[in-house]
Amino acid sequence: MAGFHSSRISEDIKREIVSIIRTLKDPRISGMLTVVKVDVASDLSYAKVYISAFEGIETAKQSVKGLTAASGYIRRELSNKLHLRKSPELKFIADDSIEKGMELFEKLKGVKNED
Repeated sequence: MAGFHSSRISEDIKREIVSIIRTLKDPRISGMLTVVKVDVASDLSYAKVYISAFEGIETAKQSVKGLTAASGYIRRELSNKLHLRKSPELKFIADDSIEKGMELFEKLKGVKNED
């Protein structure tokens, strides 16, 4: 049962972080960001948020710096929107899964065109 609860909270946090990112005005934060995954600790005190950008890993790293600077604001907004007893401490991590996925898609498209 605890696994279901933490996965539900992870998805709720992911959904709310995406909506909060849209309101941020920091120039370091790219407009084409995706929250890939949120890992929440079992006691809900920490959350790792994996961020990916369409422009590549360097843009994701710059965006992570901006998100880290705004983590207090994001954490407060999460607490207000989700009505959590304890809002998790957020750690943003740059991820290049979208970039790798696009490369794989292009390779598959190239194989299909050869046939």
